[in-house]
Amino acid sequence: MIKEIFTSIFLLLGGFFMLLAGFGILRFPDVYTRMHAGTKSGTLGVSGALIALSLYFGDTEVTVRAMLPIIFTLITAPVAAHCISRSAFKSGVELSKNSVINEFEQDKKISTEE
Repeated sequence: MIKEIFTSIFLLLGGFFMLLAGFGILRFPDVYTRMHAGTKSGTLGVSGALIALSLYFGDTEVTVRAMLPIIFTLITAPVAAHCISRSAFKSGVELSKNSVINEFEQDKKISTEE
């Protein structure tokens, strides 16, 4: 009974975060904020679904196989997001008019002064 409750909670949380990632990609104004929504919420959504999977089956082999993609996603998603945002900035993709700070521009000024 408890196992099913925790499995349901993690599955619902995973689905909720995946839904938030989809809404964020559709609603946010520029590539930088869309990428943020896709990587942060997407990673949490995938993690929640895979934790639910490992709880449901309760087998050590399944748990290890479920944890490996979680670890891989946690390692690669931030790096990929950083690389994509850096290349978008260098390609001249504009930030939203609502953006308050541009940290890439500050880095660019510092590197040209040296």
